[in-house]
Amino acid sequence: MTREIVYVVGEIAIGFGSGLMVGAGFVAFLTVLGIIPRLVQLSKSIDWMKHYQASVIVGALLGTYLSFTEWTLNLPVYILGFWGLLHGIFIGMLAAALTEVLNVLPILMKRLGIDKELLWLLMAIVIGKITGSLFHWIIFVDIF
Repeated sequence: MTREIVYVVGEIAIGFGSGLMVGAGFVAFLTVLGIIPRLVQLSKSIDWMKHYQASVIVGALLGTYLSFTEWTLNLPVYILGFWGLLHGIFIGMLAAALTEVLNVLPILMKRLGIDKELLWLLMAIVIGKITGSLFHWIIFVDIF
């Protein structure tokens, strides 16, 4: 009996410590990329800063909860579409922030010698992402 308690307490300690490390890594990743401050700067909504931060925290907690439980949401398709749109916006902003921090596009454009075609490059990236997402959801995911 005592041995089982030690194992349970050990599992709790390891799980809690792992969660703290992953959470700290997630926060550090968002901090280094500067997604929230950049979003506030672009939208000129400094008064909503606490709401941005709270939404990231609540989203991370809700996502963790839904990942580890078998609880599901049976929602209409249009609400799920809106939910997917929010996910797409977040992932798009994450990719854009990572690209901006690493200065990938300026380096790529100078190496390829296409300094004047920035708009075409960005449109190709956007259209490629949209086409790939539509292909995935229409062909591989049966939503109906």
